[in-house]
Amino acid sequence: MRIHFIAIGGSAMHNLALALHHKGYHITGSDDMIYEPSRSRLKKYGLLPEEYGWFPQKVTPELDAVILGMHAREDNPELQMAKELGVKVYSYPEFLYEQSKEKTRVVIGGSHGKTTITSMILHVLNYHHKEVDYMVGAQLEGFDTMVHLTEDNDFIVLEGDEYLSSPIDRRPKFHLYQPNIALLSGIAWDHINVFPTFEGYLEQFEKFISSIISGGILVYNDEDPHIQKLVKETTNTIRKHPYQTPAYRVERETTLLETPEGHMPVEIFGEHNLQNLAGAKWICQHMGVDEEDFYEAIASFSGASKRLEKVTETNNTVVYKDFAHSPSKVKATTNAVKEQYPEKTLVACLELHTYSSLNAEFLKEYRNSLDAADVAVVYFSPEAVENKRLEPITEEQIFEAFEREDLIIFTTPEGFKDFLKSRDLNQSVLLLMSSGNYGGLDFDEIKDWIN
Repeated sequence: MRIHFIAIGGSAMHNLALALHHKGYHITGSDDMIYEPSRSRLKKYGLLPEEYGWFPQKVTPELDAVILGMHAREDNPELQMAKELGVKVYSYPEFLYEQSKEKTRVVIGGSHGKTTITSMILHVLNYHHKEVDYMVGAQLEGFDTMVHLTEDNDFIVLEGDEYLSSPIDRRPKFHLYQPNIALLSGIAWDHINVFPTFEGYLEQFEKFISSIISGGILVYNDEDPHIQKLVKETTNTIRKHPYQTPAYRVERETTLLETPEGHMPVEIFGEHNLQNLAGAKWICQHMGVDEEDFYEAIASFSGASKRLEKVTETNNTVVYKDFAHSPSKVKATTNAVKEQYPEKTLVACLELHTYSSLNAEFLKEYRNSLDAADVAVVYFSPEAVENKRLEPITEEQIFEAFEREDLIIFTTPEGFKDFLKSRDLNQSVLLLMSSGNYGGLDFDEIKDWIN
């Protein structure tokens, strides 16, 4: 097949392009800018566009399909050419469904934990040499790409994002997969630029449950009241399997998980991650991995990239970075680190970076999210607020939102960096939470400061 990608440089898009290239498809693509690591990875396989920009002449009647990325605009000239020529245009999730409609589709959904749960499942299957197709939102150790597609594998495991499918398809991605087996990890309001009310956001998960194939399976977090209600009210004829946080304890900065064979040390930690583990166990069992084999494999799971990822550690100091940015994720991550390191001073730093987090109305959702930290720091860029065309926010609004009088606030990357360099981190844990990089913070530099 001949496939052309509009906006090939995106994290998900370039991984799909690589997967289809490995499958033997002829791939072309365009983008107005491509950053690392997408650039190097596309170049390695001869898929990097010769020049940046949009070129309608790349779209010809010989193409079997065009895949449209979220980064493109509705008036993209290559998209217009595809429409004129009648070339089939797919969104990313639509094309994944086309590639997997003859397979058993396992879709992992929820406001948080999707990447971690999907990563856990793939780690366990890989450990036991079980081949599956997949799409996951982070680079995993032992996996070349974030997307893998074959003709032969029976299962495909998909991370089910609730964000929009493409500039011309406003449906959430996870509505398009029609899962045979699904998981819901939890619901906490997010993406307010698309779902301005919680009710509208909640409705997307109701539709996701309805999209499960009749007779299929829903594994769900029974400790989430919103999911409980949706599961109770659904009329879809599916099997329902609840899960809860498993029993565990923390000893000497090590988490011990209670299993039928006794307490087992695991590399991940925090109630939310152990809850994710319980959900992953159910899914793996439905895919043919028994409980004992699951525990054997999960003991060596160290986490997905940027999800409580250890940056560096000395005898007295530990540094973690985490993708947490929504209020529920920030609270869960901060609590987890404090529970794991109760004797150390927790310095928790949060960058307000996303559209939602920089919205003055949404800020109040962060109330008490940093309470577990001994030292709480918030960084935001007034320029980022302006670039997102949002109302300006003040330091006073942030103080009020977090309800923490000793909160430390920075609005310049230099000020934040100077704070970290001058801080005595002896007997401390430094937790850096952001979907950005604090205005250009070099994590390798932090290693030099600590070591």
